[in-house]
Amino acid sequence: MRISVIVAHPGEGSFNHAVADMAADTLKIAGHEVIFHDLYAERFDPLLPYEEIARNAFLPPMITDHCREIREADGIIIVHPNWWGMPPAILKGWIDRVLRPGIAYQFSGNDSGEGVPDGLLNARAAVIFNTSNTPTARENEIFGDPLERLWKDCVFSFCGVPVFRRRMFGVIVTSTEEQRIAWLAEVRDLIKKTFP
Repeated sequence: MRISVIVAHPGEGSFNHAVADMAADTLKIAGHEVIFHDLYAERFDPLLPYEEIARNAFLPPMITDHCREIREADGIIIVHPNWWGMPPAILKGWIDRVLRPGIAYQFSGNDSGEGVPDGLLNARAAVIFNTSNTPTARENEIFGDPLERLWKDCVFSFCGVPVFRRRMFGVIVTSTEEQRIAWLAEVRDLIKKTFP
């Protein structure tokens, strides 16, 4: 299988990178092909120019490559921190520019965009790993876990990915080395379960 792994964290030595590396290594050991993108290291431009909005717009080569890879991927893994209940801006820009009409979804028939789309992504499963400095109970009770809603309902269901899994790790700022080792073991196990 071809699995796309995307990490969006500005710190190269971050726990997010450790999670992404563990996911990629686990996939490679299982014999999968991994397409790895570190959006910050690649200096991915998150700004969607007006000229790119049209369905058949001319796209820069980097965006064309990302579009092709994500459309063809058999699985998707995304790793990012929870910032204000949202992904970092660079990842939101990746969604805007890459998960576009004709690549990730389309509206059928006479539908001009107001109806329910047909998902076009080839991926059969998506896994999201998040890190947070908000305790889980507070995240769920006070904020309603907006990242779950965003990724599960607004992105992957919309784009036709039938299996969705997500794991939030935290509280990162007070975590111990032992906790992080155990969390990385969870990453390995979830990846093995999702992409055998």
